[in-house]
Amino acid sequence: MSKTLIAYYSRRGNNYVSGNIVNLSVGNTEVAVQMIEQITNADVFRIEQADKYSDDYTTCTEEAQRDLRANARPVLTEMPESIDEYDTIILAYPNYWGTMPMAVFTFLEEFNFSGKTILPLCTHEGSGMGHSENDIKKLCANSDVKSGLAIQGGTVKDAKSKIEKWLKNY
Repeated sequence: MSKTLIAYYSRRGNNYVSGNIVNLSVGNTEVAVQMIEQITNADVFRIEQADKYSDDYTTCTEEAQRDLRANARPVLTEMPESIDEYDTIILAYPNYWGTMPMAVFTFLEEFNFSGKTILPLCTHEGSGMGHSENDIKKLCANSDVKSGLAIQGGTVKDAKSKIEKWLKNY
């Protein structure tokens, strides 16, 4: 029987949603992850960097862009001991400058994903998946990276049927 892990990065607080800066008590990616957890009953791991980005949205985007330019690998607050027991990884993240947050790169480089299926899910405000799927394929070359699902952050609360349909493909 296949076992699934949902690994995700999400941002609470100041976020850009539908053209405005709003304060979210739960980040858009986490909202999607909660739906996936209900649908799949999978294990969940939150990817969090030890040195958190600013609460201010504009400053956060500057910090994220700085880390991308530096090809940084932020230290995470914790890491699963192993992912060996999982066949499928649902990897959820917001689009940061056309790809995943650099903390997600840290997570992906920590483990061997050979033979595993990876399902990428990206929340965004107009830029879709960016080049994140290709980045995952490069980092996890011996895994089966499926077509991802891009959900606009402002619509995530209404995305359960879209998520269910996507998951049924796999």
